[in-house]
Amino acid sequence: MPHHLARWLGLAGSTLLAVAAFLGGALPGGDLRPNPVSIWQGPHGPLIIAAWAVGTGLMAYAWWALRDRVPSTRWALVTVGLWLLPLLVAPPLGSRDVYAYACQGASYSAGINPYEQGVSALPCPWLDTISYIWRDTSAPYGPLFVLIAGAVVKATGSLYGSIVLFRLLAVVGVGLTAACLPALARRCGVPAGRAVWLALGSPLIGVHLVSGAHNDALMVGLLVAGLAVVVSRPGRPGPLLAGGVLLGLATAIKVTALVVVPFAALAAIVGAYSIRALVRDGGWVVGGAVAAVVGATLATGLGFGWVTGLEQGGLVIAWTSPPTAVGQTVAYLAAPFGWHGDPLSVTRGIGMAALALLLLWLWWRARTREPIWHAGLALAATVALAPLFHPWYWTWPLAVLAATSRRTGWFAVVTIVSSFLVLADGTGLARYTKTVGAPLMTLFVIVVVVRLVRSARAARRPAAVD
Repeated sequence: MPHHLARWLGLAGSTLLAVAAFLGGALPGGDLRPNPVSIWQGPHGPLIIAAWAVGTGLMAYAWWALRDRVPSTRWALVTVGLWLLPLLVAPPLGSRDVYAYACQGASYSAGINPYEQGVSALPCPWLDTISYIWRDTSAPYGPLFVLIAGAVVKATGSLYGSIVLFRLLAVVGVGLTAACLPALARRCGVPAGRAVWLALGSPLIGVHLVSGAHNDALMVGLLVAGLAVVVSRPGRPGPLLAGGVLLGLATAIKVTALVVVPFAALAAIVGAYSIRALVRDGGWVVGGAVAAVVGATLATGLGFGWVTGLEQGGLVIAWTSPPTAVGQTVAYLAAPFGWHGDPLSVTRGIGMAALALLLLWLWWRARTREPIWHAGLALAATVALAPLFHPWYWTWPLAVLAATSRRTGWFAVVTIVSSFLVLADGTGLARYTKTVGAPLMTLFVIVVVVRLVRSARAARRPAAVD
């Protein structure tokens, strides 16, 4: 496809998505009952679904078509900017999280600890915009974001004003990624234009980070900035400390960014790996990250209660998480035999144990080769093995892999599939496809495990000698 045609095709797609947002996006007055009327049964239902499906398809196709042949970094940035414009002025798409941000900010600004009480305790003045399942749960976000949310609500005093500011903060996060990703890509030997296109041109960015105003945009921006600073000045205490602080701020937005810190410590080393070199150079990165997280925590005055909020992801059960899908499939297979237990806690526990071992293995491999690429793989593993998967979670590894990976196909496919998992109003398709989706995801997990075992065995075989 000619690159100029791809540009206008993607713009047409984002415009259709904006139309879907105005007709039936995640609007404040949506139906929040436990069993709401399906979007396709409501007013303009077929039109909303058509605009969402075609718009997402056009953006995804244009992005995929140019994934390995972007004309230039400037062209990629201009095109991404054009695609984001319609979504920048549209109502939220694909999620109601921005309303939860506003309510948590209102709670904090009113002196309530959002890590101890749900937003119904104030009560939040916009409580009717939040799904019932999240009204009595603690905030799952880091201390820095709680500070930001409180400041946003205090500055605006209104729901719509808060949404505008949260969206502007998301744009700042996307802009930070756009500014720092080329330098990170060049240091990792990847074309800067291709990295920018892969990281920022997919529908996930426009729909979930910008229109949905997710705080993941800020987290990813700070994470990419921190990595870019670290790899640009290895062995230099000042830049390494600054890079560590940026990574710590990302962690204080969402704790998932912590996964990257050990790999950044390896990237900070000048010369061959050794324990002494790791302490000498990597210590600055780790120290900066720890200082930023502790500083943000102390600034909130809430202590470390934010760690307990991380457990809230287990409340949602969807086959898009592989460990959850395996648990669902086990339950389906056992039901005909009279067993009606809940295997989810077991399969999710196995998933977390596997993740811990995998992260250790990836870090061990990264000592001698491409630590930032391994950081991207570590983020991908974290997303895949967590108890809950939302499409915007994939933007975490996507940004790092775009700047470090030579092969783009596999994570580009995951990106496109993820783009179609949530309807315009935030309805997850996993809710309606669990009896088919869970077994298929389980089959996929089995295939991946078998292939990994075979690859490991092949790698241990001695090479044939002629």
